[in-house]
Amino acid sequence: MADILFENAEHKCVFFEDFTTGEMISANQHMIVHQGKGILLDPGGHKVYPKIMEAFPEYLSPIGLESIFFSHQDPDIVASANGWLMVTDAKGYIPAIWRRFLAHFGVDGSNMSRVVDIPDKGMIIPLGDCNLKIIPAHFLHSSGNFHVYDPVSKILYTGDLGASMAEYRFVENFEDHVQYMIGFHQRYMGSSVACRLWVDMIRELDIETIAPQHGAIFQGKENVNKFLNWLEQLEVGPELMKDVFKIPS
Repeated sequence: MADILFENAEHKCVFFEDFTTGEMISANQHMIVHQGKGILLDPGGHKVYPKIMEAFPEYLSPIGLESIFFSHQDPDIVASANGWLMVTDAKGYIPAIWRRFLAHFGVDGSNMSRVVDIPDKGMIIPLGDCNLKIIPAHFLHSSGNFHVYDPVSKILYTGDLGASMAEYRFVENFEDHVQYMIGFHQRYMGSSVACRLWVDMIRELDIETIAPQHGAIFQGKENVNKFLNWLEQLEVGPELMKDVFKIPS
């Protein structure tokens, strides 16, 4: 199932909502199309791949796919990488520290030549005359991790940050929504310091929507700011697990 998060005469943001099945963790995929060229964000696993491929032509010809973005190394992000690289001429962008892990998902030498390393400080990926900002989000949750900011739609794509186990599409009541986020964030986010550094950086952007890879989307500046304020105060990671670090008896 797909939806349009933003659209004007030359720009479109497509939201593929949860093509996962069975025991797989639910996940969303996103595509940005600008002037007939596209980038696919965190394309997902093997079983998701044929479903996205089937839905894809409604929004973009496969020959128009210029880039594939992998925010980090998890299988729900990169397991379909070889399929996409084989059937398109797109470049793949992945954090530099995870490049060599792609081979474990079947990406062979010829396709690896089209994989671009994202440096720790991030970069710009051009899409026509739209410059997408690839923004550092290290330790949130992966040690090499990035987010994508689209300056046309003002959507920030945040991967696992902001993820939830909610079954609705969009956050309507932030305070009620926290219950579906907090457990995931406390366990999967690696550093409270990284949370605060990220929030300080992100406040410089003009954001209308935060779109995580899992669960509901935050639309409107009020919800965006509520999420930033919540994350800024949240304690996460190892400091919460002092009672776990004990030798089992």
